[in-house]
Amino acid sequence: MLALMAAGSVFFPGIFLVSRLTLRFVMGWSEADATVVSVRGVSSVQAAMASAAGYVIASSCLDVMEDKHWLTDAYISFAAPYFVYDVFAMFLCHRHKRQQQEGVHLATFVRREVLMVLHHAFMVLFCLPASLVWRRGKGDYFQGLLLLAELSTPCVSLAKVLMQLKKEHTLLYKVNGALMLLVFFGCRVLLFPYLYLAYSRYVYLPVHQVVLEAPWQCNVGVAMLWPLQIYWLTLMCRRALRLLTRRSDADAKKTA
Repeated sequence: MLALMAAGSVFFPGIFLVSRLTLRFVMGWSEADATVVSVRGVSSVQAAMASAAGYVIASSCLDVMEDKHWLTDAYISFAAPYFVYDVFAMFLCHRHKRQQQEGVHLATFVRREVLMVLHHAFMVLFCLPASLVWRRGKGDYFQGLLLLAELSTPCVSLAKVLMQLKKEHTLLYKVNGALMLLVFFGCRVLLFPYLYLAYSRYVYLPVHQVVLEAPWQCNVGVAMLWPLQIYWLTLMCRRALRLLTRRSDADAKKTA
């Protein structure tokens, strides 16, 4: 486990550094663009790996509680350092976006991105021990489903990259935005009710009674993570609505 964590501690920052150096000195990009694109690229790599691992795990477990797959603990251990790295990486993005402003410090970043920072801290301080220790080797199927939540990350990352590169007017941005909303809703928002539905079928109980039967770690995790996903989806929908409204106003002015 420690060896895998050490490997992850080298792997994710290593990809970031190689990507940023390549974009800056080979492609000639600015430091800000190279940093943001590299950060989002690493996020997409992690998401692709997590989704692939989640699919393999979930599809291999017929018994949702007792069946085990070696990849479960292995990938969770390997990916744990990513959430620590990602906080620092997001701070770099924050700093480059506001490089013309004064007072851009870590404390400023934490205040502006407090929900994201708390989310990452919760993943490391609670979800990591819950996944590796507290569940006692049971429920690999559910761990696989949770890893599949990362399917939405490449779409989110691409949206951030296109915004950084001032490509918000392109068809790619619009198509990616629609896909991002659909995938985020399915993999992040509907995921948690489905976990309870799958467990209710396993224990032959109505869904509304499963909360009392489910392990306490699951209830705490859902209570902390699900509202955040709903909140972030709401923000995405608001942004999409603003873009549509702005476009409608622009079209109206052209025809006036």
